[in-house]
Order: sequence, then structure tokens, then C-alpha cells
Amino acid sequence: VTDWTAWTMAAGVAFGLAACQGEPAKAGVGAPAESNSPIEQKLAQYTTVRLTTDLAKLSDNERRMIPLLIEAARSMDAIFWRQAYGDRNTLLQGITDPALQRYVEINYGPWDRLADNAPFIEGVGPKPPGAGFYPSDITKEEFEAAAKKSRVARDALRSQYTVVRRDSSRGLVATPYHEVYADQLRPAAARLRQAATLADDPGLRRYLELRAKALETDEYQASDLAWLDMKNNAIDVVIGPIENYEDQLFGYKTANEAFVLVKDKDWSARLARYANDNASSLWVR
Repeated sequence: VTDWTAWTMAAGVAFGLAACQGEPAKAGVGAPAESNSPIEQKLAQYTTVRLTTDLAKLSDNERRMIPLLIEAARSMDAIFWRQAYGDRNTLLQGITDPALQRYVEINYGPWDRLADNAPFIEGVGPKPPGAGFYPSDITKEEFEAAAKKSRVARDALRSQYTVVRRDSSRGLVATPYHEVYADQLRPAAARLRQAATLADDPGLRRYLELRAKALETDEYQASDLAWLDMKNNAIDVVIGPIENYEDQLFGYKTANEAFVLVKDKDWSARLARYANDNASSLWVR
């Protein structure tokens, strides 16, 4: 998986949610051919793709679940902004050019993801390798020295579910995601629990309940296993901190993302044949 693929996965919420809700696709990509604006030329590298599906094949309860799941997904988008850059609203409110504002939205900050994270706003320096997961002035040597102080310190600092900050003496301390991002995670967990009450499939219901708990505790293994166990669900949800590509300093920290998906059961049945064949082949060997 490339960094570009990883980013599109993490940022998928921003591009797909409007289509999921039936809203018009957000404009702002595809500049007029005669434009000489560097930012509009950059915008022309992108296009908007509407993702649709036939919701008629879902039950009433399943259709009622989708807005709740999208609300939870929006919380992940807000967290990703904090992890990738910081204060989204302050950044966007300081930009008057609509094209520049849109390019910032696409990139989740002032660094161009198609140009090796080069800054595209005047006065903005290079993107910190640790993004929003570590102090911007941290060094690897400083981090490793702090991690060697104790096993507890090492595990906390290297955890994929903590943010590293400086304390009052400028030492390094790790704070769990469920504390740092509580304002977004608590509402997301509540929406997952609401959706779970509407789930027709027991496997999906169990996954949503466990995932809601995981968002509030940073203990994800049980919900990960529950997701793997789902077989008959018509709706699929991927939500939480998953990929580590945004952490270019160490690769320890996972960024939040979300997908709300409607399963194509016909194609799933076709693909299951190959999965079964592969399983049989492995068993024979």
C-alpha cells in the first residue's frame, strides 16, 4: 500500500460522505482550462466521483442506520484533521481564496500530498514528520531516551493509540487517544450504539457495540475479531485508528478513518468461491 493509497483511505470520509447522504457532490475540483492560478491548476489534478448504491435492497432498520454511521464517521474526519494538521477551523478561516481553501480541505492541511508534502501556503514551513502525534520540535534521540526510562514509559510512548506531548518541564508524556479526542469519540461511540440497536444482523450488532466500547477505551482487539467474524451483514463499517502512514517519524501512531459501506452480496458470494478454493488449497498443502 502506498502513502497515496493510505491517505485516500484515511481521507475517504471527506470525499464519500456527501454521496452517501444523497447530497450534491462538493464542487471545487477541475479548474477552467484558461486559469493560470497555481492553486486552480493543482485542483485540476482531482475530480469528484459520486459513490452510489441501491438502498432499496436494505431493510428499513438498515436504512435508518446509515445516517447514524455517517455521523460517527464525521467524528473520525474531525480527529484526522487534528492528527494531520491541528486546528482546522482556524486554518480555513484565515484563507479568503475559495480555491486555496478547497485545496487545504483536500489535503487536510497546508501541505501538498501529491508533492511530497511540500507547503503550498506562504509562510508555512515543512510538515513535521510526526504530524500531530508528537511535539513538532521532537527528535528521535529525545524520544528514545524517554522510552528507555521504564517499560511503562516505553509502552505508552510507542503505543499506536497515544499522542505524545511535553509536560511542564518539557519532558515527553503520552496521553491515550480516548482522552485526547474525547470530544469526538464519545459522540461517535453513542452513534454506533444507536446503530447497533437497529442492526438486523447479530454479527454487525456485536461489532458495533464492541467498536463503540473500543473508541472509549483504546482496546480494539475484541472489536477487530468481531469484524472478522461478520458474514451476513448487509452494511459494513470500518471506523477508528487503523493505518500508520501519517506518522512519518516512527510509524507507531495510527490515524483515524472511517468507511460506511453497503455490501454487494451477489459479488460477495462469487468471491467467496475463490476464498474457499484458496482455503482448500492451503489445507491440502
